[in-house]
Amino acid sequence: MFRRTFWFTTGVAAGVWATTKVNRKLKQLTPESLAATAANKALETGQRLKDRAVGFALDVRDNMAQREAELEEALGIHDSPELPAPRRYTAIENSRSNPKYIENPKYIENTTYSHNRNEDH
Repeated sequence: MFRRTFWFTTGVAAGVWATTKVNRKLKQLTPESLAATAANKALETGQRLKDRAVGFALDVRDNMAQREAELEEALGIHDSPELPAPRRYTAIENSRSNPKYIENPKYIENTTYSHNRNEDH
């Protein structure tokens, strides 16, 4: 009698354990759970790629600065000269001080450029 009770209890425990395991696995295989798992893995992968890209960019920047220093030393460039001031060109040739253009202003003189928009068609 104790033997039967032992094996019955063992069978019930095994059945409960197996049912629990199967239910857990079924919950993991639902579409919502699969989508959440895929999203989490995609986020982890993206974070790893971002960390690698940032590390690569920092390495490139450090090596670029080192190479620039080497080139400056090799070429003898130690102080950076200032750039010349930008040149300004007048877009309109007439000026208010020139009496020639006060009554009849002209924007471009003696040009061969045609302003006819239909000419190219």
